[in-house]
Amino acid sequence: MKLEIDSFSGYRIYPAKGKLFVRGDSKIFRFASSKNSSLFLQRKNPRKIAWTQVYRRMHKKGITEEVAKKRSRRVVKHQRGIVGADLAAIAAKRNQTAAIRSQQRLAAIQKAKSEKKEKEAKKVRPSTRAPVATAPKISKQQMKGGKGGR
Repeated sequence: MKLEIDSFSGYRIYPAKGKLFVRGDSKIFRFASSKNSSLFLQRKNPRKIAWTQVYRRMHKKGITEEVAKKRSRRVVKHQRGIVGADLAAIAAKRNQTAAIRSQQRLAAIQKAKSEKKEKEAKKVRPSTRAPVATAPKISKQQMKGGKGGR
């Protein structure tokens, strides 16, 4: 026994019951009662009519058994190294105390300052040479052979 489903209300239609409506574009609609067909022809929206199955499904009515909530998978965090530091180095840094970290920072600053002083000292030495005699200054336009020397 083949049961059809009402196109408007979603009710079951038993054999030899209901009406069949074929639209101009050859789409078939089945209705259990004249009430359903009338509402369909008035272009009523079954989602807004409280007794239809579509409305009940949309508004979560008549669900007898309580559906268990879907459990979302917990994100598992993994520890892994990054470029320039492996996992052991990261763990060691994390376990350091604040005092040790501040001492290392001061040492690094001291080292950077001393390197900078050495660089500056190297720059100063070559510039103590005797100045080289320079040719008379000529503007760019004169160099190109412009109307400079009339």
